[in-house]
Amino acid sequence: MIDDAEIQNLLDQVARGNRDAFWGVVRAYSLPLRSYLASQLHHLDDVDDLAQEVFVAAFHNLGSFQRGENFGAWLRGIARHKLYNHFRSSARRQDAVERFRHEVVRILEDDLERGAAGDRSEIIEKLLHCISRLPDKLRKVVHSGLDGEKPAALAESLSTSIGAIYNLHYRANQMLRECMQEEVG
Repeated sequence: MIDDAEIQNLLDQVARGNRDAFWGVVRAYSLPLRSYLASQLHHLDDVDDLAQEVFVAAFHNLGSFQRGENFGAWLRGIARHKLYNHFRSSARRQDAVERFRHEVVRILEDDLERGAAGDRSEIIEKLLHCISRLPDKLRKVVHSGLDGEKPAALAESLSTSIGAIYNLHYRANQMLRECMQEEVG
């Protein structure tokens, strides 16, 4: 790791407009920052994303860094904030997926119970028919939700945002509910 004087020199260069000098800071603190993040996260694939977010935030907020202070400690403070936000948004996403699963079960529960009492294959065929009538994106959302695929992975495969995936989940639920009501009577 480079010493404090070298870091101060790099930060001075960045302050004078030499953006490329920040790469020296990134190289110097990349491993310790990633190690810190990895010690806090359960999924190591999130480490690189959060490290990048920390370095971007550090670059944009260099003006708030007090010269002479410990730059590594300042970066870890940014990392703690990013970790907090990551955990909060992960919990929200997980809750939304769980709510979606429960909603699908709730919507289909009565129909499935009626199917168990009567002709199961007829109800299942109607459900499959309703799913097949959904637009392609909504059909993918239903299948991925039932398969337990994460919204982030689905958003990436559909080239859209996670928020859009939640909206698609809602629309798919509504359309399935309406279709099943029409089909079953």
